[in-house]
Amino acid sequence: MSSDYAINVSAVGKSFRMYDRPHHRLFQGLFAGEGKKWYREFQALQDVNLQVTHGETVGIVGKNGSGKSTLLQIICGTLQASYGDVLVHGRVAALLELGAGFNPEFTGRENVYLNGAVLGLTRREVSDRFDSIAHFADIGEFIEQPVKTYSSGMYIRLAFAVAINSDPKILVVDEALSVGDEAFQRKCFGRIEELKANGCTVLFVSHSAGTIVQLCDRAVLLDEGRILMTGRPKDVVAAYQRLLYAPAERRADMRRQLLERNESKGNVAAGRTDLDAVNLNAVNDDPTVRRARISVNDVSLAERYDAELKPASTVHYAENGARISEPHIVNAAGKRVNILVPGQLYSYRYTVEFDKPAFQVSFGMMIKSLTGVELFGMSSHADGEFISQVEAGRVFAIEFRFMSRFLPGAYFMNAGCNGRLENGSAGFLHRIVDADIFKIEQKATNRSKAGFYDLAAEPSCQFVEQGAATDVGVGFN
Repeated sequence: MSSDYAINVSAVGKSFRMYDRPHHRLFQGLFAGEGKKWYREFQALQDVNLQVTHGETVGIVGKNGSGKSTLLQIICGTLQASYGDVLVHGRVAALLELGAGFNPEFTGRENVYLNGAVLGLTRREVSDRFDSIAHFADIGEFIEQPVKTYSSGMYIRLAFAVAINSDPKILVVDEALSVGDEAFQRKCFGRIEELKANGCTVLFVSHSAGTIVQLCDRAVLLDEGRILMTGRPKDVVAAYQRLLYAPAERRADMRRQLLERNESKGNVAAGRTDLDAVNLNAVNDDPTVRRARISVNDVSLAERYDAELKPASTVHYAENGARISEPHIVNAAGKRVNILVPGQLYSYRYTVEFDKPAFQVSFGMMIKSLTGVELFGMSSHADGEFISQVEAGRVFAIEFRFMSRFLPGAYFMNAGCNGRLENGSAGFLHRIVDADIFKIEQKATNRSKAGFYDLAAEPSCQFVEQGAATDVGVGFN
């Protein structure tokens, strides 16, 4: 296997023996030669192929039990694969679980030296870095106390501080950054960005879609031990969420379709994407690591509707008692637009039709960046104000008002309807990801600003049932 890859996983599988009774494990040892099995095999991973290049950041998503942690443990060498090959080039720093590698009876200081040795550092190297480790962990005098007295947040602070100060070539993180306060999480993400800039390879598991989109160059969807999709983080996260919220009777078919598409395309996300829909110029032909920029040839500042500006990445969730239609943006005069002007008031509208009775109903929206970062979202159930009951056949017109304070770029709109059905199931009654797109065009006067958003005014939402004798709605500012 080539050393061109920092991590090269080839046809890896892992199975575990599942015993129904504790004594069956003994029977298996005593009577193994008689041909009878006292266990069932659980296939945690099946023929997994994954190559990660040097300096790449790859995120892995999937529901609980999909095999994510098993795969990371095999890559880190703490678990042996049942078959297949794994080749890793460079020092690996891993955060696989809370406090892994710590002796609870040792003090924080003693565990720093112990953990450093596990990571391949000499005692002198750990001593030289100890002050930096202690400063990053920021647990004060507890560094001299046994770690069995630590809170979960203190555990992960110290473990992460040791890992990132070991100068790793490969950093493996398994959901560990969900522990700790916001300030520490931001410090961790900042340090990861610094490691990435220095060429460190990062393998990252998280249930946070925003984190995967924001940190990763590429994402992998793992389900039932098999890779269903590999590609741009935004596309993979959208597929994962669609699969996660799909009705149980449709999930198997969706999984099969993803698997067949992935195998036919050799684990590379292909096809036309939302990047193609907004006149982007790729600077790398590989769609898995594509970098793009918006074309700024047209610098017209007038708001208008461009019929060619349409999202090609729209994802429809399964309809579960409701159907969203006609998502679009209008200006203050009620005219449909998708080229917006900063500083003006706009309304995002869509229609929801119910074909089943529903309860505790609410409506929502989300504005996202081109790469899928969630910039702003809101729901109609402000202060807990749901619609208590909606009968089948009713239709609602939804409107979210917002002031355009976005900087030049392309932005995507989601639309969603939540509620509970008569059978008790709750969640999305319908949702559309990347339902609509709008664009703020480049202009020379704002080149000194960076980011996405520029001090927006307070938005508002209202909804009105269509066809009612008296308008029924709720609005808030």
